[in-house]
Amino acid sequence: MAATPTGMRRFYAVLAGVAVIGVAVLGYLLARPSRVSIPANVTVQASDTAGFRGYIKGPESAPIEITEFADYQCPFCQTFATLQMPTIEERLIRTGRLRWRYRDFPLQQHEFARLAAHSAACGHEQEKYWEQHDRIYEGQAEWSAARDAGPLFRSYAEGNGLDLARYDKCMESGKYAGRIQASVEEGVRLGVSSTPTLLVGDRLYQGRFDSDAISRLVDSLAPRTAVQ
Repeated sequence: MAATPTGMRRFYAVLAGVAVIGVAVLGYLLARPSRVSIPANVTVQASDTAGFRGYIKGPESAPIEITEFADYQCPFCQTFATLQMPTIEERLIRTGRLRWRYRDFPLQQHEFARLAAHSAACGHEQEKYWEQHDRIYEGQAEWSAARDAGPLFRSYAEGNGLDLARYDKCMESGKYAGRIQASVEEGVRLGVSSTPTLLVGDRLYQGRFDSDAISRLVDSLAPRTAVQ
């Protein structure tokens, strides 16, 4: 039986609606940022480390430097960063007594650790490293349970005022994969095997990981003024 004109119009209207929805879905898929992954075990080039020795907080004139090797997806690193570091910064770094050097040491078992490190590196590119660093640690419970942490890191970048077009380009290029790998290799050479690990001078720190213990450590290492 032939379709009536009214039935044909309804058919074409439904077909047109499906086409519109299809175009909208395709547009969304093309417009949204693609899933990004950062390769491990890349070959480190000289340009990856030229002029860069880590993310530094504190004055060059500080008499003591502590290097932290850490993993953004490590729960203990998160606790240290969010609960202990604010006090360490207030007591020791801002007062010029300590310079803090942060080095990435993403562990193999942590799926998003390199992606997180790269996100922070892209923040550094826009002079927002510590803001992105802190926000990633604060949100660890959220992104570590996600199927894809990339969009959450991007939302943190937006909240920190980063230029998102520039951030997306940085993430998609994986341009800091070599820098992250160089940091891992440095840690391995020094004997780092877990996170967080602190390096004080040329020795691995074996004490407690709290602000009071770090304050006592800095006190014990501080140059003593000679008595006249």
